[in-house]
This record gives sequence, C-alpha cells and structure tokens, in this order.
Amino acid sequence: MKRIFFVLLLCMLVMPSVAQPPARIREAKKAQQEQKQSSVLPMAKTSTKVTGNNTTISQRAELEFPSAADMPEDVSWRRDIYRVLDLTKDKNAVLYYPEEPQGDRMNLFTYLFKLMMRKQITVYNYTIDGNENFSASNAVVPKNFLERNHIRFEEKAGRYRIEDSDIPSNEVTTYYIKESTYFDQHTATFHTQVSAICPVRKELDEFGSTPVNTPLFWVKYADVAPFLAKLSLNSSNYNNAAIISADDYFTTNQYDGTIYKTNNLQGKVLANYCKNDSDLTREQKRIEKELTTFEDHVWGADSALIKKMQTEQAIKDSLENAAAVSAKNNKVRPSTSTKSKKDTPSSNSSRSQTKRQKSSGTTYSVRRQRH
Repeated sequence: MKRIFFVLLLCMLVMPSVAQPPARIREAKKAQQEQKQSSVLPMAKTSTKVTGNNTTISQRAELEFPSAADMPEDVSWRRDIYRVLDLTKDKNAVLYYPEEPQGDRMNLFTYLFKLMMRKQITVYNYTIDGNENFSASNAVVPKNFLERNHIRFEEKAGRYRIEDSDIPSNEVTTYYIKESTYFDQHTATFHTQVSAICPVRKELDEFGSTPVNTPLFWVKYADVAPFLAKLSLNSSNYNNAAIISADDYFTTNQYDGTIYKTNNLQGKVLANYCKNDSDLTREQKRIEKELTTFEDHVWGADSALIKKMQTEQAIKDSLENAAAVSAKNNKVRPSTSTKSKKDTPSSNSSRSQTKRQKSSGTTYSVRRQRH
C-alpha cells in the first residue's frame, strides 16, 4: 500500500514538470507575436477607411504622406470657381511630361489612370452639366471606361493589362480643376484649395479633322492627395534637380489657370453670357478682383482701429524720444556753459582782430627770412 501511494505521489510530482515547458513555449510565442505586431503596426497597416464619398483610402498612405487639412464645413465665406489648365503653358507643363513613363517617372494622367485601374482611388463620370458628382452611383467602372475610350487591354482573371504606350497620356493636354477660396473664421485666415481634378482628352472627331475636348472623369482631391505626395514632378526648365511633389504643386497653387465657370444659381458657364472673347476676359478679371477685394474688405472694419492704434503709438514714441533728448541735454549743459565761457575771450579777440583788419584796408604778410 505504501509502495502504491509512493508511486502515485511521484507521478503527481513529475507530470507538472513535463507539461510546463510546452505551456511556457506557447505563451512565449504568443507574447513574441503580439510584440512583433505592435512594433510594425504603424508602417504595415494596410486597412482602408471609407470616406463620405464611398472612396477607400489607404491608412498607410495617409500616415506616410500626410496632405493638407480639408476645408472646414462651417466656414463663414466660400467661393467655388472652375479653372482650365492649359498644359502648353510653362507653369502647367510639369503635369504633362514625360508623355510616356520613363522608369519611375510618369505624368499626372498616367499616375491617376494606374491608381484607378488598381482600384486605389475611385473616379466619377463627367456629367452633362459639368459639375462633379461624387455619389456611389456615378462611380466609374474601369472596364467600361476602357471600352468607352477605346483603350486596348487584356483581361485575365478579372485583372486588366494595359501597355504604357496604349495609355492616352499624350492626348491629355488640359485639366479642369475646382478651386475653393474660403475664409476660416476659426483661424482668421484665407485659403485657396483645389477640391477636384478632371483630365481632359483632346481627340479628333468622327471625321478626323477637328480636335474635340473630352472630359474623362472627376476625382476628389482629398482622395488622391496622399498618392500625389509620392508623385515627383520636375518644376524647372533650367534646373533638372528641382523636384516638387504633385501635392505640393496644387497645395501651393503654382498652376496657371483661367476661370471658365463659377458656382452660380443659374449653373451657367462664362461662355453662356459673355458675347465675345473680350467680354470673357473682362469677366474673368472681374471675378479675380472680386476675390482679392473681399479679402481686403474683411479687414476694412478693423482698419480705423488699427490706424488709431498706430497713431497713438507714434505719439507715444515721439514723447518718449523728446523726454530722452531733454534729459540728455540737462545732463550735459553745465560742461557746455563752462566751455563757452572759457572760449569767449578768444572768440571775442579773434572777432575784434578780424574787424581791425577789415577797417585798416590793405593787409601785408611779413615773412621771416634767415640770413
């Protein structure tokens, strides 16, 4: 009986020592995996979020390439205008070259096209009224886009293969952009921000004689901004080392665009009510001046107060300077008076000598000679 009890006791002591190492190994592996995930999470996170316009954006792209803050929804004043960017102008040519990809370098349309085909961004059809419509029902289906624009492709397992030479990037010579100028009352600052981009393809008509501008799609700038921060553009004709990101190019408003439309109640473009080119130019200049005039008038209410404060400060500075000069004069006056008294006889004698010389008529100079 004692022997059986001793065997049972020995087994009970041996079993935990045998079972413990595997349990510790599992716990150690689990802790190691958790530590590894937490250390690489900020860089390896590839989950997406859904924006208000049903567009998915990579959180990794947002973390690595942050873009400018979006326009607040509760701004006190905003003016939306539409501009056309002619890529033949020097300031806009950075969006056109190279016409075909050269290594890692590509132009803006090729970049947007590849993002669309990889479904990294969502683009939206250009409607008849020309306004952007960022609803899910208006989203572009990649295959339909390729067929509608006669772009050759190969489809395999739901994926599309397009040669770089088949991408019509050299035919996109114009862009439409929507630009919002607004006053942010929270920071008391003015901003001009691009809110949407539309590439425009120039192709020949059915008869092959007249070039026709065909807007391809609208893309919301906030959706594509994290990716544009990775697209490098050569910003100078004279310095090929001058590189700027596409996001910085639009954020700092380095483009040169003419106004062709504003958000108005009638939904008219400028060409609808401008009879000729001179009227169109005058209307464009009027709108440009309207934007700058409003900014000046915002501060007009404070101009009288600012002017009063500046006048008071000038008077205060003048009084302080006068007091400082007076104190300095009082400090040095005794020495000045003493010096003047000492100098009085000599000055009087010199004046009397001069007077005598003038009264005596001709004066003679006597020179001593050595014999």
